[in-house]
Amino acid sequence: MEFFHNVNIDFLGKKWYFLAFSLIFSIAGVCSMLFWHGIPWGVDFRGGTLVTVKFSHTPNDGAIRSAMDRAGLHDAKIQSIGGEGVVNEVLIDLDVTETSEKALDLGKNKIISALETNKPTGKQDLNNASVLAIKNYLMDKDPMHLGTDADQKYTAQAQAIVDYRDKTLGGVFGSFDQLKGAPGVDPSAAATLSDGFFLSDFNVRDVAIVGPQVGSQLRKQAGLATLYSLLGMLVYLGFRFEWIYGVAAVITVFHDTLITVGAFSLTKTDISLTVIAAILTLIGYSNNDTIVVFDRIRENIKLMRREKLSDIVNRSINQTLSRTILTAGLTFLTVLALFLFGGEVLHGFSLALVIGILIGTYSSIAIAAPILVAYQDWRVQKGKRPVAMPGKAR
Repeated sequence: MEFFHNVNIDFLGKKWYFLAFSLIFSIAGVCSMLFWHGIPWGVDFRGGTLVTVKFSHTPNDGAIRSAMDRAGLHDAKIQSIGGEGVVNEVLIDLDVTETSEKALDLGKNKIISALETNKPTGKQDLNNASVLAIKNYLMDKDPMHLGTDADQKYTAQAQAIVDYRDKTLGGVFGSFDQLKGAPGVDPSAAATLSDGFFLSDFNVRDVAIVGPQVGSQLRKQAGLATLYSLLGMLVYLGFRFEWIYGVAAVITVFHDTLITVGAFSLTKTDISLTVIAAILTLIGYSNNDTIVVFDRIRENIKLMRREKLSDIVNRSINQTLSRTILTAGLTFLTVLALFLFGGEVLHGFSLALVIGILIGTYSSIAIAAPILVAYQDWRVQKGKRPVAMPGKAR
């Protein structure tokens, strides 16, 4: 299947336009990383605290961020969580990197205090109360008039209340009436809770901390993974073609990676482990596109020995254009659907794929191939043999 027949676009004639396009986006990305927003490392790399909060209503990100600021938890990043069975949940990313159990409890209590509004004096929040807190309250009130085994029975009552709240109601009581008929909850115990507890509109479901040392190690490993992939590509292409092909491919992939990371910096989108996985995937994808063009150039060099390399390269790009649009187009539609409908959790991953496929396809035509021609022209000017011709036959 082909989209184009006998197409003859002068891609090399437009190389200066391509260069200007690449320079604009590359410089903008570099400036953003160096002077404006920096590299927006996610919590996986920089360390921090991730807090999952369930609300009884659609959460207001601005109100949550303001509440965090008032509590001294500045620069909070709010991300809605979507997916099957997940409703009204947000992920709050805080720059808190202490890793002790005490720090976990302290961080959770700070967030609860920040989000609680109009808290009645002397009452606890049932939506965020622990089994121990509920048990201690019931032990003090003793609504079931138990004897010596009160500790065990009230522990069971508290556990039943928390299980009903978290497993059946999704973490949030809407009213105390919901306790009526709850499995394993005694009516007398349920009735007395309203005296000592109130109901907020949220529940802190999980708190996780990534330490700065772990984040630093992950950054190092991500950088090494990218570097090793580039070196492997250089060796492979240098062996299969000529070394200049490998250099051209590595420069092209570096160009793609720079623009992709720059786009994340410009949009202030966090770079997580899944984004690094997407970037490594795109390195291979871009390399594959580049190899297809290089392979056609090598074949045409043997068939068109008397023609200029620029004409051969143009012909080769045009001959592979239909294949490039077919493969890149179908892949792009897939990742675009993932970006549009994949939810917030996959937002960074799918964004990297969308940008990377567009830039990777563009660079195979507009960056990699012109580098071959520019290098050969330079060698001719120096009076040296052009290494791009006639190409190794393997």
